[in-house]
Amino acid sequence: MPSTALSDRAAQARTGERKTSASGLLVPDPAQWISTTTGRIAPDTYTWLQAVHWASDTHAHAPARAHGPRFGRTTLRVAQLLAQLTPCRPGVGYLVRMLKVSERTVQYHLSILRESGLLSYATKGSRVRQVGGRASEFVRTIPARFDEVIGLRTAESESYIRKVVGVASDEGRRTLAQLGKKARRTVRRPKRRRPGKAGNRTSSTSSRCTPMGVGAVTFSPAAPTNNPSENDVANGNDQQHQGERKGRRQLNVVGRRHQLGLELVRQVPWLSGSPVPRVAWAVRHLADAGWTAHQVIAVLAQRTPATRIHRPVGFLTARLVGAELLYDTQAKREAIVAWWRDSPQAAQERHTEWAGTWQAPRSSTVRNLVRNAWSRARESSRPAVAVLEDQPTTEEHREARTTAWRQYLSGRPSLVTSALAIAGRAQAEQIYGRDLVERVLRLRSTTSHLRTGTAR
Repeated sequence: MPSTALSDRAAQARTGERKTSASGLLVPDPAQWISTTTGRIAPDTYTWLQAVHWASDTHAHAPARAHGPRFGRTTLRVAQLLAQLTPCRPGVGYLVRMLKVSERTVQYHLSILRESGLLSYATKGSRVRQVGGRASEFVRTIPARFDEVIGLRTAESESYIRKVVGVASDEGRRTLAQLGKKARRTVRRPKRRRPGKAGNRTSSTSSRCTPMGVGAVTFSPAAPTNNPSENDVANGNDQQHQGERKGRRQLNVVGRRHQLGLELVRQVPWLSGSPVPRVAWAVRHLADAGWTAHQVIAVLAQRTPATRIHRPVGFLTARLVGAELLYDTQAKREAIVAWWRDSPQAAQERHTEWAGTWQAPRSSTVRNLVRNAWSRARESSRPAVAVLEDQPTTEEHREARTTAWRQYLSGRPSLVTSALAIAGRAQAEQIYGRDLVERVLRLRSTTSHLRTGTAR
């Protein structure tokens, strides 16, 4: 009788008939812990996914409730995410984001895996006051029913509770091979729109860090990349970038106008700060004719540049009136560019750094404000001289003038120049006299090589 029941269960597993609740997989809550489970710990995620697909194909799970989802595609997707975590400690929020399903759906399918004996609690999540929730940590297990139906021979093990030591029949090996093919596949969410290009499939056996800050990556799924040969790179046959060069979008008419306008704003000093769309509109006829920025600048350089420009875009439009009709061929435009490059004005522009386009304000009120601000800045930056606060006596005054004259006649007017720099001309004349100050000023304005050594 037991052998007949075992053969019936094996036949039902091969045909994929649904089990009843009396003989199906239904692990009670007390047996869903690693310390009380009747299954064995999966040695790797590949073996565990084989058991998951077996439970899905045979409909072995017998739900304890009449409502809610059943073991299906979403359960397989949850299992694939759990297989990538090391350790298996997923947060419900993480599974919701990855699967794009509701929180209740995730909880349903986690309970399905626990009731099927495929997951066992290592620690159960809880909520801690002022700290937040703690995710449950699971251990991937394989139910004893799987070993029984496939015909696996097991023995006791300290690490995995039981370990597989062999397969009883060839039929069991073929079943494992079929389940292995399914374990390697990636179960994706069904798309409601038309399918696009197939993406890269990720192996379910690759390990991933748990999104709770615990664990480490134990396997890198990155495939080795093939570098191009040195001969191809030297010859310019870089196949990696050929597709990028071919895929560049060509500019249309509007894009070409804006490109020419941007180049002019960057290269013409008096156009700096002008809006690019307005400049593009001003040169639209030239852009449509295939003009370059150098050709436009050469035409602008034919006339003497204005000293003051109030409306740069309007000035540009007036300068370029009829230019596309006058220089209607490429040869004429190249000739004007060659003339401009050889002109003295272009040479001066190449060797002279552009200082800016600032112009003095036209309002007299604003100019007075600027002038007063500069005057106050000079006065505040001038240090106070404590020596001039006390007026010198007549003897000290005569002695200071005599010393200054002697130094001046010997070619060292440092006393007078220091007084001019620190106290100003009025104070210097008060100390050393107007005659000596004027002589020092004339000497400083002529040449630094001049020396005065004649006696007075």
